[in-house]
Amino acid sequence: MHETRAKLYFWILLDVLLVVWVVGAVVFAMPAVGKWGRSFAPVRTIAVSAEGKTLAAPDIAELSFSVVSQGKNPDELSESNNQKMNAVAKFVKGEGIAEEDMKTTAYSLAPDYRYDRTLQRNFITGYTLTQTLTIKVRNLEKVATVIAGLTPLGVNQIGGVNFTVENPERYLREAREDAFRKAEAKAREIAGAAGVVLGNVITASEYSQGPIPYYAAVAEKVGLGAGPAAPVVPSIQPGTNEVKLNVNVTYEIR
Repeated sequence: MHETRAKLYFWILLDVLLVVWVVGAVVFAMPAVGKWGRSFAPVRTIAVSAEGKTLAAPDIAELSFSVVSQGKNPDELSESNNQKMNAVAKFVKGEGIAEEDMKTTAYSLAPDYRYDRTLQRNFITGYTLTQTLTIKVRNLEKVATVIAGLTPLGVNQIGGVNFTVENPERYLREAREDAFRKAEAKAREIAGAAGVVLGNVITASEYSQGPIPYYAAVAEKVGLGAGPAAPVVPSIQPGTNEVKLNVNVTYEIR
């Protein structure tokens, strides 16, 4: 009697466990399986690519310039260069350039050599000291005035003026939105011609040609030993540049 009752309880317990297992599989396993199945890209898709464009107007100018001096005494060269650079720093600050927008990007003292054919060896004949300052000009109307005022203060090497933007992501975002609009229009046109319905986006990727290019403007270079020049204001044109971004988009079709 007790053995029969024990068997009965055993089978009841087994049935309960089986029911719990089945319910758990339905509640937990099936959604996971469905999600796993949906992770695969549908066989029926349309893949398109498009290019987005926008125009970027520069709002910052970056200007790099140097004081290059030659002489036999390094201490005298350093003192002379520092005096000139201090005068330059005072001038650009007076033109509205903030101190945080001024940065010394090079300072080098290199010996000058002369080769003696008789002794077949090099001799130091003097030194060349180069001190370079890079500044950001946020008021573009000041660019030409700043350039014109540098050479009278002893600056004898001016690199190119580069124009760029403070927030490049703004222009990339505009180009991206334009690219996705074009991609969707192209996909809908293809779907309509094929007699299918365009579905959700399955995959998307983008490609841009690096940061927004700098806008090159002509600057001047003055040879070593040149005397102070009259501050003739050069003509500087920032211009604009076309920002491009490409996207590849795959759509589901139904």
